[in-house]
Amino acid sequence: MAGEHFRRRPLTYVRELGFLIEETERLKLGIVERVCARKAKLAPLRSSLPETGYEGSLMYDATLAETVTIRGDGGDEIEAYLARPMSQGPFGGVVVIHHMPGYDAPTKEITRRFAAHGYNALMPNLYHRDAPGASPDDAAATARAQGGVPDARLIGDVAGAAAYLRGLSNSNGKVGVIGYCSGGRQSFLAACSLPLDAAVDCYGAFVTGTPPEGMPLKVGPIKHLTKDLSCPLLGLFGADDQYPSPEQVNELEEELKAQGKTYEFHTYKGAGHAFFAVNRAAYRPEAAADAWNRTLAFLNKAMK
Repeated sequence: MAGEHFRRRPLTYVRELGFLIEETERLKLGIVERVCARKAKLAPLRSSLPETGYEGSLMYDATLAETVTIRGDGGDEIEAYLARPMSQGPFGGVVVIHHMPGYDAPTKEITRRFAAHGYNALMPNLYHRDAPGASPDDAAATARAQGGVPDARLIGDVAGAAAYLRGLSNSNGKVGVIGYCSGGRQSFLAACSLPLDAAVDCYGAFVTGTPPEGMPLKVGPIKHLTKDLSCPLLGLFGADDQYPSPEQVNELEEELKAQGKTYEFHTYKGAGHAFFAVNRAAYRPEAAADAWNRTLAFLNKAMK
């Protein structure tokens, strides 16, 4: 009996592996779209959600999420988390910049959510070089002790992530960026340094203003880069936040106006820093739900 059981396991494995290879090849060859089109002729159900499928055809809404390796700053190989629709597209791409706590499960969930809404989404592990293979908490602590991610390295890593997204077979060539907490500042930095199609800053600190004494981050204000902003900007902030404070948000808004840039800012009463974070006490469901809707509407306008 034991031998019989052992002989059966490889067969199951081969079948599962064969299914995965088959699904990958379907994506590459565009077979999924043609299959859906044929099914649509036989079934009365039709999709009315073009952001996740094809209008007028039976929707194929499967997504794939996996860890990949990309080329980051200086050509370094770094870990990244990719989530994408399993159909031909074309789809826009979103680079997701994680918050200071790191390359963690909640931010991977955000990445998968973008895929469910019809985007190829990629989150590079900005701490990969600092603590390869470490837990998110340990990697974040290591990076924080070193002063955070250097700006030049961040720009190179986002450039590599954007190139990876544009190289996918189902890409429409457009790429945007979104970041949370420290990632909000980094999203603004990337949009002022690279040719992008949209940028979202979720309560990014120190775009204006400087870190208080004792904070280990070695970053400075980047408001002076506003003149180089390459794309529309969406800013989402909490009225009770200190970094950035409402005054710092107003300072950035005045500079955007002075430079004639396209932007929209929304500040939520009763919300502070990290109101998107579902696993933290700072989470504010109403603010987060409205901010998600605004984010998707903003990206749909700029990227589709």
